[in-house]
Amino acid sequence: LEGLRVLDLGCGSGRDLYLLSRLVGEAGEVVGVDMTADQLAVAERHQDYHRARYGYRRSNVRLIAGRIEHLETLGLEREGFDLIVSNCVINLSPDKPAVLAQAQVLLRPGGELYFSDVYADRRVPPELAADPLLYGECLAGALYWNDFLKLARGAGFVDPRLVEDRPIGIQDPQIEERVAPIRFYSATYRLFNLAGLEHDCEDYGQAVAYRGTLPRHPSAWSLDKHHRFPTGKVMAVCGNTWRMLQETRLRPHFDFLGGGGRHLGIFEGCGMGLPFAAQEDGKIVPAGCC
Repeated sequence: LEGLRVLDLGCGSGRDLYLLSRLVGEAGEVVGVDMTADQLAVAERHQDYHRARYGYRRSNVRLIAGRIEHLETLGLEREGFDLIVSNCVINLSPDKPAVLAQAQVLLRPGGELYFSDVYADRRVPPELAADPLLYGECLAGALYWNDFLKLARGAGFVDPRLVEDRPIGIQDPQIEERVAPIRFYSATYRLFNLAGLEHDCEDYGQAVAYRGTLPRHPSAWSLDKHHRFPTGKVMAVCGNTWRMLQETRLRPHFDFLGGGGRHLGIFEGCGMGLPFAAQEDGKIVPAGCC
């Protein structure tokens, strides 16, 4: 993340904000947005402490009061950020489509929305979604995972990538009984702002090899839950994965093989295959549409 401009949606008192401040270095910048004045005041009180602790001549952190579904009103630069992050905040927003759409506008081409949130295995009923207790527990606002994928694609993030996930255990028996049988999950997604990504994994005969040069990842690095790249191993990838590596900040850390000029159909093993039945006994039906 060295030198990047990062936006933290729902930065709160600044815990992630100042971790990011260290990771981007003095040449980078981190902008935090939060709607809670008391939380922002805590973050501001620690701003000079972190500047001095990191040895920066000036703070690389900027704090803005505002709502994440109204980013267009905060004077933020279009295509001004390399990375947007959020930690379990988007589920609290009453207008999630607006958050995703405006994040896409603020990201540079090749930029990335990387965030963790709470998801449900089905749609949360309206009476539960309106419950203030469940809202405070980050359950009422949890999106049905498949609705989230549709929202992301509608906002221009065509190929959302799941990085990691885990079930959420509910400790309060009364809350657990009330929301049953809904199951909740904490999940991290990365959404790349790349125009022209395809809806499915298409094979163009391309491959990549990880150089082992990303900090703290000398032996292997994972793009997402299903793409782990051991150092030096040539691995075939679909066209979308190729672009996520080749047209982003990740490019210097990979070698790229194959020009991608010939389409070979759906990439094998990506959950979708040819829908047509195989020919039987070598018989080929003469050409015709009916």
